[in-house]
Amino acid sequence: MDEPYLVLADGAVFPGRSFGAPVECEGEVVFTTGMVGYPESLTDPSYRGQILVFTYPLIGNYGIPELDLENGIPTRFESSAIQVRGLVVARYCAGPSHHESAGSLGDWLAAANVPGIEGVDTRALTQHLRAEGVVQGRIVHAANVTAARARATGGHLPPDILAEVSVSAPRVLYPEAGRTGPTVAVLDCGVKNNILRALLARGATVVQLPWDAEPEAGGKPIDGVLISNGPGDPKDAGPTVATVRRLLEREVPTFGICYGNQILALAAGAETYKLKWGHRGQNQPCLDLDSGRCYITSQNHGYSVNEDTLPSGWEPWFRNANDHTNEGIRHREKPFSAVQFHPEAHPGPEDMGFLIDDFLASLGR
Repeated sequence: MDEPYLVLADGAVFPGRSFGAPVECEGEVVFTTGMVGYPESLTDPSYRGQILVFTYPLIGNYGIPELDLENGIPTRFESSAIQVRGLVVARYCAGPSHHESAGSLGDWLAAANVPGIEGVDTRALTQHLRAEGVVQGRIVHAANVTAARARATGGHLPPDILAEVSVSAPRVLYPEAGRTGPTVAVLDCGVKNNILRALLARGATVVQLPWDAEPEAGGKPIDGVLISNGPGDPKDAGPTVATVRRLLEREVPTFGICYGNQILALAAGAETYKLKWGHRGQNQPCLDLDSGRCYITSQNHGYSVNEDTLPSGWEPWFRNANDHTNEGIRHREKPFSAVQFHPEAHPGPEDMGFLIDDFLASLGR
């Protein structure tokens, strides 16, 4: 695609150069502040349907690793496919150098029919999105810029977006031989592979379930439930919210991650809302409201929980140190809690992995 342009629904236009697949695309334009981890970010189901902008100026320098499997789970990627609709960078490195590189980022995108655009002033673009808020955008050929500017589109993802990123049928994953631990049902709203890996590494048996399934659908007795990350507006996940509400009524130990924090809040009776530009990257500071300690966390979300709407018995657990939005909730007496960030990280700091340890320990196995 010659002379591609990123065109935002608010009329802003950013020229660039094509790499990856020479095709056009449309999606919500969001930015991430991570310096590394582009293979993980591009395969993160939470980015499904979005055009991703990297604020770090050089992307692609260490290439793309081989697709290795362990327990049927890709070891280097967060899902089995690229999830973004398009990629925007300041500078693309077409000649990667790393001993584990099996190919270039551009070739990987091209094989998946995903367009990339480089040479964009990503600093100006990020400042624009911070000032105006994230909007829909299109990566288009030069000839289609005028038409794209006239086409302002809404920001909602398709209603079946969760079905696109969730497993279609239950599956059971077992830890290494000799490891024993609790059995955890994972409500898969687009779960990152490293959440599954983190549970298995700690000896848990994982029952991975479709986003709209009941925890018993896996055919195994469970000790607790984990609600995964996922794309889009949590209010569109009505069946998942209803399932979690029934879990709360039965007092089944429940832990949520990212999207799971919002689902748990809705099930409890609280409200969620869309952030102006969201939190995406591996350098988001979060405050533990008990200790006052600040942790650096990995995040990818565009919605947040309205703490003022939390019902009786519930309390905020973590807050973002930058904008003071909610980063976690919990029940004061019952075994229900969730965090907005990713304690399993990958990419990012692993400081918060103890939260997964604590959840499994609370299951009494």
